[in-house]
Amino acid sequence: MSLTLVIGNRNYSSWSLRPWLAMKQAGLAFDEVRIPLSRPDTTAQILRYTPSGRVPCLIDGALAVWDSMAICEYVNEQYADGSLWPHDVGRRARARSIAAEMHSGFAALRAHLPMDIRARRPDKGETALARAQVAAEVARIHGLWNDCLSANGGPFLFGGFSIADAFFAPVVTRFRTYAIPLAAPLARYSDAVFALPAMRQWEAAAAVEPETIED
Repeated sequence: MSLTLVIGNRNYSSWSLRPWLAMKQAGLAFDEVRIPLSRPDTTAQILRYTPSGRVPCLIDGALAVWDSMAICEYVNEQYADGSLWPHDVGRRARARSIAAEMHSGFAALRAHLPMDIRARRPDKGETALARAQVAAEVARIHGLWNDCLSANGGPFLFGGFSIADAFFAPVVTRFRTYAIPLAAPLARYSDAVFALPAMRQWEAAAAVEPETIED
């Protein structure tokens, strides 16, 4: 096995964090290629690996797999023996549903609360929450987390770590960056995500990246 994951800036690239975290949690060894975003040559550099022109992209020999969900599904089937989704068919369907909802939705949250791991912006969080659509999307995420944690007992959304947690990991960082209030069970979930050794590794690397992208 010789896998290479092409990612963007760790501080900003929520899409890159998702498969990277899932692969680390699955115990996979892989190389990384980091391409800084928002530079004049960014697209040209990414196009060396994937015709999508976007990160992340997984290279497995002659095969390129792009899009964070496609990468997670491929790795789960090919290298993780299905362990990155719950084994129970109903819980697995539920986990896929909420991961897909995160993957395709929450446009207001993405626009007004972008991932910026190094930052602490409670002022911007307060302003964003004053927008009805942002507040509704935050409430929806709180509801999803509450439902999953209540049904499955934690510490992660479906008990053990799954792709669903990988997809919400960037949201966990956003809620900290912008001081979004969390009820006690959700705060415990957030703490469990941040406590993952792989998550600490990603954060440490983000902290020393030299690039800054203005929002």
